[in-house]
Amino acid sequence: MKLIIQIPCYNEAQGLAATVRALPRTLPGIDQIEYLVIDDGSTDATAETARAAGVHHIVRFPGHRGLARAFVAGLEAALRGGADIIVNTDADNQYQSEDIIQLIAPILAGQAELVIGDRGIARVPTFSLFKRWLQSMGSAVVTQASGLHIPDATSGFRALSREAALRTLVLSNYSYTLETLIQAGARQIAVQYVPVRTNPPTRPSRLMRNTYHYLTNSAATIVRAYTTYRPLPVFLTIGAGLLSVGLLVGARFLFFYLNGEGSGHIQSLILAAILLIVGFQVGLIGLVADLISSNRKILEEIVYRLRRLELEQDRQESDRQAPQ
Repeated sequence: MKLIIQIPCYNEAQGLAATVRALPRTLPGIDQIEYLVIDDGSTDATAETARAAGVHHIVRFPGHRGLARAFVAGLEAALRGGADIIVNTDADNQYQSEDIIQLIAPILAGQAELVIGDRGIARVPTFSLFKRWLQSMGSAVVTQASGLHIPDATSGFRALSREAALRTLVLSNYSYTLETLIQAGARQIAVQYVPVRTNPPTRPSRLMRNTYHYLTNSAATIVRAYTTYRPLPVFLTIGAGLLSVGLLVGARFLFFYLNGEGSGHIQSLILAAILLIVGFQVGLIGLVADLISSNRKILEEIVYRLRRLELEQDRQESDRQAPQ
């Protein structure tokens, strides 16, 4: 059983060595542990620091592509490296590495395919009261969107089985945390949360520049991911809302018309007609989007099978090139 611990990095030369030193060298149930650093176009000596710290694999981007792209590149590299389990952690040593054993335990026991560390966001002493509320509200929204119980939606401390990693697709350019949870809920992937501990922050968050930036990007990610995997409820809800308003406006016009005042409320009749037509069209768009979503599931299955075939071919090629 091989475990690869991946660390997405962007200008993390200052603290990366301490993060790598804290990683476990051996774990029960694991035969081999390797480390992987994804250098997201750093302008400092992140890659050199990783190499000096004894990191086994380094993926370097020529330019800064963002956390989501780095996370996906790490999964692909870990799969090519033969990982049976992949653990993702932050470069700033936010999470206590001793808890990695808690993360991988449900996967080793065959109880889960995706395990996420729950920081207990309502009790994290380094979070402000507003940030705790914001994180709690975000987790509640993702719970509704994914159909899963999500106590900590933005936790990046997570473990994936090989199968879960093969099926993971991230389209967002902002962050992978929210989209992958909604995706897991739609695919009925077995997800578990385990309590984990955190270390005091060593630097401000680079993902959350300010509240407005965080809210707009997170909201866009949730809406896009939910609409991608469950388009019919989204469009039917919008269409039903427009139809309801159109019927109310139409009933208002009918009331005045029956009382001999219809000529003064032609605008209501026009508005009602527009709302009813648009509401009906939105419902039809929902049906078309649902058909497209079904095709997407087929395409995702094809991508999954292609990934497996490519990895199998790589393994066979490595076996042929290995000295006898």
